[in-house]
Order: sequence, then C-alpha cells, then structure tokens
Amino acid sequence: MASVAPDQKHLVSPEWRRETIQVPYLAALETMEARNSAIAAGEAEELIWLLEHPPVYTAGTSADPTELVDPRFEVIETGRGGRYTYHGPGQRVGYLMLDLNERGKDVRCFVHSIEGWVIATLAEFGVDSWRAEGRVGIWTQDVDGREAKIGAIGVRVRRWVTMHGFSVNLDPDLSHFGGIVPCGIEEFGVTSLARLGRTVSTDEWDEALMARADDFLDALDKSGRRACG
Repeated sequence: MASVAPDQKHLVSPEWRRETIQVPYLAALETMEARNSAIAAGEAEELIWLLEHPPVYTAGTSADPTELVDPRFEVIETGRGGRYTYHGPGQRVGYLMLDLNERGKDVRCFVHSIEGWVIATLAEFGVDSWRAEGRVGIWTQDVDGREAKIGAIGVRVRRWVTMHGFSVNLDPDLSHFGGIVPCGIEEFGVTSLARLGRTVSTDEWDEALMARADDFLDALDKSGRRACG
C-alpha cells in the first residue's frame, strides 16, 4: 500500500460542543486553556465550541483603557488579540481549538478562513457581509445605510494550537456595546441579524454554520492555503 504524505493525511473531524445555557466567561477561558494544552500534548482531539456568555466585557492584548467608556459589566483581561469587545445573551460565540501543526501554520489564513465561514453562513440568512481592509471582523450594511459590524474575531495561538475565535450578533441588546468602543473602532456602529429584520434562532444559526464547516476546515489544510490569497 502506498504511504500517505504528511501534508495529505486525513485529519479527524473536530469534536463539536453546543451549549444551551450561558457559560460564564472565566469558566470558558479555563476550559479553553486546558483543552489547548491537551491538544498540544497529543492528549485530546480538536474542539469547536458554540455558546453564549452572560454580559461581559473582555480586553484583548491591544486594549486601550480609554476605550472602556462605561464598565457596567465585569471586565476580564484575556490573551486573545484585539481590543475591547462585548459578549452577552443573543450573541453566538464560536471557540476554535484547532491544531495548526496539522492544518497549516498560517495565522493569517486562519483568520481569513474564519471570516469566510461566517460570511457564507450569514448569506444563508439573506445578509450580505464582507471583510474590510484594515478592520478585522465581519461588516454589513445597517438599517440606516451605514457600514456596521455584525461579527467580531479575536484569536490566540499557543504552540500552534488555536484558542478563542468569533462572535456573531443574532439578537443581543445592542445598547450593551455602548460601554466600550467596540474593537477600538469609533466611527462604525454595531448591528445584528434581528436589527436587520432576520429572526434566526440559535439552533438555526448553529446548523447553518456546521453545514459549512468542511469548507472552513479545508481552507486550513496545508495543501489548500492558497485559498487564503
């Protein structure tokens, strides 16, 4: 039997975990860090984890204290990239613990592929969204015709195993974003599927996202990195 080159070997699909109750941010962070270490040590499989948090502000490694306008919720420092962001009910978060040792050591491709995955999923619900040069995240046209952010991305890579991931606004209380300058970008607003007139349940969002997961994972394969441009 012919041997399979390392770059062509079949990768086992990640474990999927979908939470139906809110998970406190610190508890999720502890779980992520433990799973990250276990994956790096070859003691656990990859994990894609979908969940919601109680209201919380999180600070990335580039967070500017002047952008914490009204800390009405708990503020937690985290090792992910980026600045301040908000998580809360009505926002679906996807945490990705994936082994880039096996899927290609390309962080730019990883972020680009997450963006593409979310954009394709939003399109399923009739929302046209896009990347914006110099602004990480997912952007769309708001009800007032202006550009607004509908999804945020912040990742961390340790020993080439990823942590954190993305969030998408299904139907959060958008006033909660007023306590921060979201991702350090003052000139653009924040929107949601509900604000755009799309009623999308958590289950509907998860199923649509999962249906496009293979395309996302294929883009990370070492032989497919050219798809990232």
